[in-house]
Amino acid sequence: MLKIKLLNSKIPTERQELDISPEVMINGECFMGRSRNCGIVLPSVEVSRVHSSIRYEEGEYYFSDLASLTGSRINDQAAGLNQKYLLKKDDIIRIGEFILTVEATGSATDKAEVAPVREVQSQTPTLPQATYTIPIPQVSQQPSQATRSPSEYMPIALVPPEQISRWTKGDLMVRCVAIIDETDDVKTFRFAADPPILFTYQPGQFMTLNLEINDKLVKRSYSISSTPSRPHTLEITVKRVPAPPDVLDVAPGLVSNWLHDNLRVGSEIKVSGPLGKFTCFANPSEKLLFISAGSGVTPMMSMSRWMMDTAADCDIVFFHCARSPRDIIYRQELELISSRQPKFRLAIAITRPEAGQAWYGFMGRLNEQMLYAIAPDFWQRTVYVCGPSPFMQGVKTMLEQIGFPMQNYYEESFGGAKKSKPQPSVPPQVVTEQVTKVTTVVPKPVISTPVTPPVKTTGSFTLVFSKSGKEITCTGEEPILELAEQEGVAIDSSCRSGVCGSCKTRKLQGEVKYLGEPDALDESEQEEGYILACIAHPRGRVAIDA
Repeated sequence: MLKIKLLNSKIPTERQELDISPEVMINGECFMGRSRNCGIVLPSVEVSRVHSSIRYEEGEYYFSDLASLTGSRINDQAAGLNQKYLLKKDDIIRIGEFILTVEATGSATDKAEVAPVREVQSQTPTLPQATYTIPIPQVSQQPSQATRSPSEYMPIALVPPEQISRWTKGDLMVRCVAIIDETDDVKTFRFAADPPILFTYQPGQFMTLNLEINDKLVKRSYSISSTPSRPHTLEITVKRVPAPPDVLDVAPGLVSNWLHDNLRVGSEIKVSGPLGKFTCFANPSEKLLFISAGSGVTPMMSMSRWMMDTAADCDIVFFHCARSPRDIIYRQELELISSRQPKFRLAIAITRPEAGQAWYGFMGRLNEQMLYAIAPDFWQRTVYVCGPSPFMQGVKTMLEQIGFPMQNYYEESFGGAKKSKPQPSVPPQVVTEQVTKVTTVVPKPVISTPVTPPVKTTGSFTLVFSKSGKEITCTGEEPILELAEQEGVAIDSSCRSGVCGSCKTRKLQGEVKYLGEPDALDESEQEEGYILACIAHPRGRVAIDA
């Protein structure tokens, strides 16, 4: 039997004496974690559902951290994942806010004269003994020479509220103030402005980053993962994109990987936006179903955070699909929201279980049976879907087949195009968005790789690039952006779908025809003659400022 003293550091006056016997449990193992099914329940958001275990083997007790999210410490040393540590009297284990002290093991290791301990320790990591004392901070009576002014550490407190401006549209320089590791290959970048600005946007919208990479201006659009209810900072969550293993000569994600490798706290970049119609603002609903996979969780998180902050009385079912437990983005925050909000129900499925990572949730991709289990009233809900194209296509096809009212279906495709108006294909590293609203329950053909159909013409047209001094004849079948690229005329671009506004160019003469809606242009810009080169086709003689 193992005797353990359990202490919650936040409630130091309360201690528990535990007698546990892993040797009589299944597989000789006692699990510790937040789940009520564990032998030792540690109720804290800092503790994983199944965080660690104590195993009994050949008369000895061993501690193991089961690849938890927040880790464990043993005798003040970080415990390796899925490693066995031989427990001895007075060993101290720290899991989140909990401290477990081994009072007695009842094994040979409690006796100093027993020699075989060294043989066992040669096969398992040694545990350095530690003496724990609570340090008393020494407060200097003299003011520190390095004392910072409030303008450095709390600038917003010095600005009267009426003097704080708002960012609602356009370009803005922002500074990275924090970088958060969400998973092994996903980071959240938090930005603020100087002087302080209130970021105003709709939850679920996206913004465009203007970066200089390898001496070239590159623009990419990312969904905003923060919420406008916390307006002093702006966040994006970015996944590192490796090169496809089954495709030759395809480079890894240019911008996403550059952000991971180069952006630091203090770095300044220019952003523009916000844009996009994939937002719960546009379609208020009392009952919602969010369905996401991978980094498609970001706009869903923005909308969920906003609803929680604003006390929206909405019933939300949040389903997310990830590769493995370690790949679940925002896992702890989602679990915390679910534990505190009775109208927020969380369901997570994984597709690639990994050894050493305990999992008790759904397995596999979303199917009809799983849908009925997580949201049996799904046909009464407004559905938002975001993720990789195959995932979204599978979800939409399934809903159409089971009779879901598709007028309540919205999807955000990273680099895709509107269903009814196909657009040019998008490079795989672009992370911008489009909204598809299907207005009939009759299934229609779906274009998985959008292409631009020819625009029927009756003659030739002329396109003039005024700044470059070039003039070409064209049929009008190709958009102005592609014609410019063929002639070596530089026009910024990102989404190539008419939603990000990167290719906004001023038209000096003539008329254009759009294949799609110019969502990134407002009425005033259109009146001033601006066009979106990625979806604008020349008609007659057209001159542009490029």
